[in-house]
Amino acid sequence: MEPWFRQILYCYSKGMPRISAKNQITIPVSALEEAGLHAGDQVAIEALQDGELRVRRGAPSFDEAFGALTGVYPPEYVARLDAEDEER
Repeated sequence: MEPWFRQILYCYSKGMPRISAKNQITIPVSALEEAGLHAGDQVAIEALQDGELRVRRGAPSFDEAFGALTGVYPPEYVARLDAEDEER
């Protein structure tokens, strides 16, 4: 892990990263190394508050996420919804 002052010096010596016209941001190599991220890794971007973003490793694929809500809804819930749609 780099000392905090090196990260600040990076910003002053290289300039702060900016959002391009294509909404792209270049993440400093030191930050990627510290997070253990590498070229080609899948990530998820989450908006927090006050202009903050969170970058997370390993965005789940559809196959991994499929069935994540199994057991959340009571049995026959989908059938009841389908029946209500037919009545409309």
